[in-house]
Amino acid sequence: MTETTTAIGYRENLPVTDENCLITENVPLPTCGEHDLLVRVEAVSVNPVDVKLRTNAAPDGLRVLGFDAAGTVTAVGSAVSTYKIGDEVFYAGVVDRPGTNQRLHVVDERIVGRKPATVSFADAASLPLTAITAWESLFDRLALTENSTGTLLVVGATGGVGSVMLQLAEALLPNVAVVATASTPEGREWVRELGAEHTVNHRGDLAAEVARIAPGGVDWMFTAHSEGQIPMYAEVVAPFGHIVAIDDGPRDVEPLKNKSITWHWELMFTRPLYGTPDMDRQRALLDRVSQLVDDGIVRPTTARTLTPISAATLRQAHEAVETGRTTGKIVLHGWG
Repeated sequence: MTETTTAIGYRENLPVTDENCLITENVPLPTCGEHDLLVRVEAVSVNPVDVKLRTNAAPDGLRVLGFDAAGTVTAVGSAVSTYKIGDEVFYAGVVDRPGTNQRLHVVDERIVGRKPATVSFADAASLPLTAITAWESLFDRLALTENSTGTLLVVGATGGVGSVMLQLAEALLPNVAVVATASTPEGREWVRELGAEHTVNHRGDLAAEVARIAPGGVDWMFTAHSEGQIPMYAEVVAPFGHIVAIDDGPRDVEPLKNKSITWHWELMFTRPLYGTPDMDRQRALLDRVSQLVDDGIVRPTTARTLTPISAATLRQAHEAVETGRTTGKIVLHGWG
């Protein structure tokens, strides 16, 4: 008899209000490739990419979502050299393999970090995808270093990626002034607690508010919401500045040309999708983030916790994320 494990996914692109938009099924137990770990998933979190795929991507059978997990290694592939059975890990997976919303999940060891020892599985699961995205945006795409000086504008600062980015900038970029967008008193308090020196309201006249802080324009910008915003970005970014975007973004960046502004895309799945030679840098950066957490420098960004991990609780999380107004991360832990 084939061994199975519980998985939660979708077979149809249905609205979140439909109770069948996410369903529970038993699926064959995953088997490890040579570089793989089999992980008993203890906690997961929900990201905008989960919502995007559930509503738009053809399922081709049961498509299991989930890109954040924390759990315990239960088996290892023949070429695994970093982990052993019993190790506690956290990671973000990849889009071309089944997701983390299952009791037992297979993942390549080269994109897996050691879980921070000082926090719960639930809090650890709030971090991987957003930490990788924030790290790669700051240090790989924008090429910032501890010696960088200037001003960074973070658009979407109260979201998952922004919440980690503010902390990384505070800890590792001492000479970079951070301006964070937030439209509510709670949001402004959140981003200041995470290290932002200045706040601006992205629902108001953002260009005017940024100009009062950085009259010559900001040197770097991170954005999670770039569609339709390029003319304004051309106004608020300084000549020879850099913008990094994580959404699907614009198709026309011509307004940036006069200032020679550089546009970067960031997709944290690129390394594992293409098996790049530096793929294990994701493991290294997750280990660095784990140490920053254990040192009390970076904190998990859990804003809401649901239990157990089920189709019903995942629907609740998807519904909240779909509003686009969540602060921090929604985490689920334990299996019913």
